[in-house]
Amino acid sequence: MISKFINSRLCFAALALVGLQMQAQEVVEVDSTGVAASQQVIDTVKTFEKFKVDGVSAQVGKYIVLDSDIDRKYIQIEQQGFSTADITRCELLGTLMEEKLYAHHAIQDSVIIPDAQVNATTDQQIQYMLAQFNSEEQVLKFYKKKSMPELRAELFQINKDNMLASEMQNKIIEGVEITPEEVRTFFNSIPVDERPLFSAEVEIAQIVIEPEIPQEEIQKVIDRLNEFRRGIVENGESFATKAVLYSQDPGSSTKGGKISLKRSDNFVKEFKDVAFSLQEGEVSEPFESEFGYHILMVDKIRGQTVDVRHILLIPDVTDETVAVAKAKIENIRQRIVDGELTFAEAAKSESDEKETKNDGGQLVNPVSGDTRFDLTKMDPVLSQQIYNLKDQEVSQVLTDADRTGRKKFKIIMVTDRYDEHQADYSKDYEKIQDLALNDKRRRAIEEWQDEKILETFVSVNRDYYDCDFASNWIKN
Repeated sequence: MISKFINSRLCFAALALVGLQMQAQEVVEVDSTGVAASQQVIDTVKTFEKFKVDGVSAQVGKYIVLDSDIDRKYIQIEQQGFSTADITRCELLGTLMEEKLYAHHAIQDSVIIPDAQVNATTDQQIQYMLAQFNSEEQVLKFYKKKSMPELRAELFQINKDNMLASEMQNKIIEGVEITPEEVRTFFNSIPVDERPLFSAEVEIAQIVIEPEIPQEEIQKVIDRLNEFRRGIVENGESFATKAVLYSQDPGSSTKGGKISLKRSDNFVKEFKDVAFSLQEGEVSEPFESEFGYHILMVDKIRGQTVDVRHILLIPDVTDETVAVAKAKIENIRQRIVDGELTFAEAAKSESDEKETKNDGGQLVNPVSGDTRFDLTKMDPVLSQQIYNLKDQEVSQVLTDADRTGRKKFKIIMVTDRYDEHQADYSKDYEKIQDLALNDKRRRAIEEWQDEKILETFVSVNRDYYDCDFASNWIKN
């Protein structure tokens, strides 16, 4: 079997055969006897000619890390709003090599990332770029590309490699678990004066009242969708054009309503049920989801993936129903303040928010999964709403909007408050458990890296030999 990589000495000798003055870390393919075939040398020369202007910083497996990749990493960090003042090129090169190591072994382990998934991410990025720069010309100028296809191709490969790396990391840590004894040992290993300081936190409950949507508004939307459907089915009108002109789904309307959907995707049930019940070219009857009312057409069925187009219309509330909803929540608030019922009782009997009403309106932190909210990391809008509230005090009526943009009303209460404090094993067990689990996962990744670096071809440009890498990339 042909070996793809050889050590730096054999590599240098092979390249010397053709009179090349290149560094010893460059790579060629050789046959099983260690003798470089002439075609392999030619292929290698072509590879290095490709990267001659843009210097090679390192190679991990089949992946090349260029100097420009490090420059691009700086730009990405700055675009995310972080300072790069204290970040060295050595650190970024180490990060990039880690990513390439994951991606290389993901391929070795037959990890598959569907092109549809990569394309979806790439499309989102390009749409974001166009929104930021207002024109393709400005996007291409900023990213120094000659055409959008060239930019798209580069983004596609970057995204695919990143997804491979991410999936490989997940595979490494998927079996890592933590026992209570390990949590205790982890906590006790931290010197008392170095134990983490947990920020002030609050627990919050809310009651939400949504204005009723009049039946006549719903019927208007259904009639309109039926009109679209007849034009498409009976007259051959373009579904995509109608989606661009009329759909109220901002995520798909600009793409003619197009969505690629898997059975395992986290879409609303009603949408998935219709999408996977139709044949190619078939257009659904109007149906309802939590977002509004849709019609849907199947473009193509590809195994467990279906390409669909949809048009979303959102029935609106009226001034009358908005006024009724506001009066209702004001009445609920007054009854709580007067002591007629508790906040939790009112939430269970009156709130329109299905996710919280059965728990007395208690909000769950979407980041941590528990009921506590770190005051330093809270959503700014929610933080402002509770800023001056005392414990058990009911807020004034607040105006909010649902995910479709329709107005709704709510009242909020801070049900509990936790001051800033040093980690306490009994009070903060779940947080300490998370820290211990993350530490165990980190060690699992480090052990995997140490093992894989030794068995993977890794070559680092001599300009980076003085770097103090966290991992043994130089293989000293």
